[in-house]
Amino acid sequence: MTPAAIDIRRLLQDYFDALYFCDVGKLRAVFHPKAIYASADETPMLYRTLEDYASVVAVRQSPASRGEVRRDHVDAIDLAGANTAVARVRCSIGPRDFVDFLTLVRTEGRWRIIAKVFQIIERQP
Repeated sequence: MTPAAIDIRRLLQDYFDALYFCDVGKLRAVFHPKAIYASADETPMLYRTLEDYASVVAVRQSPASRGEVRRDHVDAIDLAGANTAVARVRCSIGPRDFVDFLTLVRTEGRWRIIAKVFQIIERQP
């Protein structure tokens, strides 16, 4: 595994932790300040800035507090070069599974998520 892939995997673990614990500080650390958050699963299409997204996470009851089983998984990391990558990851919150496509950029010597586009999959009981 390349050093860049190792750094990205660490970032993705922090991303999963931020979602599982609803840790807004950690969420802001893994996302670029100008990041976008989007899904076409809602009508109209959902689009949020990082601050909008952080506000939602801040008031959400964390999966950790409900004792939910973690279902975090990195499906793939595709490095396009020294400063650009895409990761496909999966996680769960409540009765929903998410497939996230995360575009990452390396700026100021560190990797951060610049875009999150996701698909929601309702888990069957």
